[in-house]
Amino acid sequence: MQNISTTLIPIFALISIGYFLKRVKFPSQEFWPMADRFTYYILFPALLIYKLSMANLTQVNSLNVVASGLLSILIMLFLTVAIGFFRTIERKAFTSIIQGAIRFNTYVFLALIDALLGDAGLVIAAVLIAFAIPFINFLCIGAFSYYINKDDLNFVKFAKSILTNPLIVACFVGGAINISGMVLPQAAVNTISILSAAALPLGLLSVGVGLELSHMSSAKFELFIATLLKLVIFPVLIFFVGSWCEVSKEALFVLVLFASMPTASSSYILARQLGGDLKLMSSIITVQTLVSMLTIGLVLSAINT
Repeated sequence: MQNISTTLIPIFALISIGYFLKRVKFPSQEFWPMADRFTYYILFPALLIYKLSMANLTQVNSLNVVASGLLSILIMLFLTVAIGFFRTIERKAFTSIIQGAIRFNTYVFLALIDALLGDAGLVIAAVLIAFAIPFINFLCIGAFSYYINKDDLNFVKFAKSILTNPLIVACFVGGAINISGMVLPQAAVNTISILSAAALPLGLLSVGVGLELSHMSSAKFELFIATLLKLVIFPVLIFFVGSWCEVSKEALFVLVLFASMPTASSSYILARQLGGDLKLMSSIITVQTLVSMLTIGLVLSAINT
């Protein structure tokens, strides 16, 4: 495993470069949304298919890893909802807190796993996110349905959003190739390998482009509690849950890193679609991304001692 500090610095440097490029409008304002879409639908699926199809899945105790992750997410949701009973929070704002407490940035997660653990860690991470993404989406959409009472939310739309999610599809395609014993032509393997190499750097640049520092002035209780829940409480919780489920040391490292991630940029999209608090959601994404530059290093150093 590489040194944590020397791994974190280049990753967050790429995020900073992404923000700088956005500020100077290079190459253009229209470029980055399309680049992000290309990364999400092509590059990251290529990375997941490539790593999963070539991996030794027998070395991954998938059941314990997935159980630890989903149980921890559920406990975090209950803890967040419990806060709402003791503190009056506007309903739209509360949906942003929930998203801020349980969602994770896939780009940063996979980049750090690749840098710190390599292919073995990426396989564990891919198995985890294949189940975590639909579970988190289910919980977040359910929260919007309960707190904002959107009549247009239904099971069919939710199922479609999961079945068409490119990251989930890629995980199952890569896993199916692996389990079936199918041997891909070397030309196809090389093509996917080249595509996957571009996924992490472009994804990290996109994270930086998505930062909105102008919204940080809205720092208040909701912003503070969402950041505390996600970057401090969640990593500690998942460490104890993972230890209780007796996952391997490597898997526990992946789980803690998963919980230490800032919330996903896609949280803003869901908030916009379902009537959430957009300004607060943007603030949570930005603040968590910046604060995580410190907390990720502290958390990972703690579990390595």
